[in-house]
Amino acid sequence: MRYRQLGSSGLTVSEVGLGCNNFGWRIDLEKTRVVVDAAIDAGITLLDTANSYGNRGESEEFLGEVLKGRRDKVVVATKFGSDMGEGPDVARASRWYVRRAVEESLRRLKTDHIDLYQLHRPDGITPVEETLAALTELVHEGKVLYIGSSNFAAWQVVEADWTARSRTGLERFVSAQNHYSLLERAAEAELLPACTAREVGVLPFFPLANGLLSGKYRRSHPAPEGTRMAGRPIDESTYDRLETFEKFAAERGRSLLDLAFAGLLAAPAVSSVIAGATSAEQIKANASAGDWQLDDADMEALARL
Repeated sequence: MRYRQLGSSGLTVSEVGLGCNNFGWRIDLEKTRVVVDAAIDAGITLLDTANSYGNRGESEEFLGEVLKGRRDKVVVATKFGSDMGEGPDVARASRWYVRRAVEESLRRLKTDHIDLYQLHRPDGITPVEETLAALTELVHEGKVLYIGSSNFAAWQVVEADWTARSRTGLERFVSAQNHYSLLERAAEAELLPACTAREVGVLPFFPLANGLLSGKYRRSHPAPEGTRMAGRPIDESTYDRLETFEKFAAERGRSLLDLAFAGLLAAPAVSSVIAGATSAEQIKANASAGDWQLDDADMEALARL
């Protein structure tokens, strides 16, 4: 496993991160322990969850439980700002909400600090300066070390960064967690250039496109039982793209899964690629996929596809 700095911050993260959205939803506590054990053994240090994951809280609770005695071995990232059952009109980026949400997450995670605390999505109500001020207070109190955004548009990333830099004493968002994969490349148009310019580390989620880039799916074959795409149609144009990518990887002695990670890790501003897992086998495959470093010729050929 290799490691990078998260944007221009001092926070070091593994190039492959573990998304914890399956904890409490698709897998129970003991299976969560198996997955986290495998991740730590593979050198994965970035564990990313959210207060809303796992039926609104179970993912954080499970993670707090399985990290007992080894909290200092990992970077714990969590998020606030998604619906936790309060109703539709709550300003989930407000100072009032932030103060309450962080205490609940700290309790569930059984820790005295969160390494990376991220706004899950803009609430459309709260000025970003208020959110940054509330998060800055948490940093000064030692409850949070670094802060980040998620699901921000490029202009929102730039606005937040300008606000932090132009107001004395405000902490900056050091990361932007957004949807990005070889099948979903909208981030390349504006988000990646904006984050590169502002020195914000990008954390792609859904890098395997619901498993489509895992190599499990074949044209004219039903999706395997128990997978995310089981019972869901996959159009022919998607199979065309998957087969093109798979051929590219095979010509270089690698798998489609390997390319799914390597292609993103070669992109500017990307600090770590976050992928979920439900088994130790998936963890090992994801971790080894991060070992492939595309050279300039590979990147040019991939761009032409």
